[in-house]
Order: sequence, then structure tokens, then C-alpha cells
Amino acid sequence: MTLEDFKNGQVLLIDKPLEWTSFQVVNKVRWLIKKRFGIKKIKVGHAGTLDPLASGLLILCAGKFTKKIETFQAQEKEYVATFQLGATTPSYDLETDIDQTFDISEITKEKIHNTVPKFVGTIEQQPPIFSAVKKDGKRLYEYARKGQEVAIPTREVQILEFEILDISLPSIEVRIVCSKGTYIRSLAHDFGRALNNGAYLSSLRRTKIGDFSVENAQSIAAVEALLFH
Repeated sequence: MTLEDFKNGQVLLIDKPLEWTSFQVVNKVRWLIKKRFGIKKIKVGHAGTLDPLASGLLILCAGKFTKKIETFQAQEKEYVATFQLGATTPSYDLETDIDQTFDISEITKEKIHNTVPKFVGTIEQQPPIFSAVKKDGKRLYEYARKGQEVAIPTREVQILEFEILDISLPSIEVRIVCSKGTYIRSLAHDFGRALNNGAYLSSLRRTKIGDFSVENAQSIAAVEALLFH
């Protein structure tokens, strides 16, 4: 690809590795493009954050295509996730330590399958306190890290598909197709609560955004190889 290609607009599908923030991926790719073409600046942005503990599809837009970011952000997303039953964490995932444990001896496969319909369609969801959602001009995680209590308003999200892929208690693997703004961490937490138990998200992979699939995404190393071949 030429510099003109990037300036005129490119969509890059990245398979984000674990422990990288979405901004680190953007900064790395921007740096690679600048280094490759010896330029001072180029616009690069991502179309929807993935948490550091999640992997999978991250859409990057370069040049004039940064104007398309909002269009991509609004599209449906598909995730494959693992919910860990029998415990909760303050962040609803592995970012924080377990704060409560529960007996799962009475949880059956039937109970799990019967709980799924409660989470399909338009549902009310409360974002996790450890999230970047803003409340009174501050990110929620800023309150959380100071141990401050804060009322978090719920929001309506759409769960279009919720499929149980595997049950190996205490873990269940699920596939979720949902609207923009859905927190899979909150879904895991609420699913545990609906079972009169606890649950947190132990793994998350984004597999699709609209018509884009992670199967067509490249690693950061592959993008670097492509630019410097």
C-alpha cells in the first residue's frame, strides 16, 4: 500500500492481542505508517474499544476513512465469551480479584438454558463501575479506584442472539450478538445473579463487527510485515 492509499482512506482489520489496550494498537499502527513513509502525522482511529483482557476484531480506520468510524461503531457485534459461575469480582471480569463465592451444586444445564431467554431482546443493563462510561464528567473507573460509591444509570441494549456453546461447570462458553454499548462483563454478572448465584467474565473474544469477521483480521506483526516487506 502507498502513502496515498492511507491518506485517501483505509480500513484495517486487526486481531487485537490480549493485554494490549485498543489505544496501544492504534498508536503502534500509526507509528508503523509514519515510520514506513517518513511522515510526521497520519490520522488513525479505532471503531469500538476492546478491553485489555479481551482479544479479537478491532477495526482501524486511517486517513479519510476516520470519518466512517461512527458508522462502524453503530454496527452489531458478535462475541464468544466464557462466564465463570460461582464467584463475582468488582470489575465483573479478571481485572479485579474475587470478592464473593457461591455454591454451584444446584446449578444444572437445564437451569442455565432456561435462563438464556431472560437475556434476549431489549434488556436494561448497568455498565460496570470499572468502565470508561462518564458520570458527572468523570470516568466510572475513577470513582471505583478511589472506592467511592456512585449511582450508575441503567441503559437499554439489544441482545439479538445468545447461544450456549459449552457447559463445563463452573465455566460456560457463550456466543452473543448484540448492539453497540453492550457490556459482556455486565451480562456475565447479571446472568449469575439470574441463577441466584454469581458469575464473572473470564475470557472474551470479539469475532464480528457488522459484516467484518476476525477470520479476515491480521496480527500487528502481519501489518508490520506488510508495510515493510
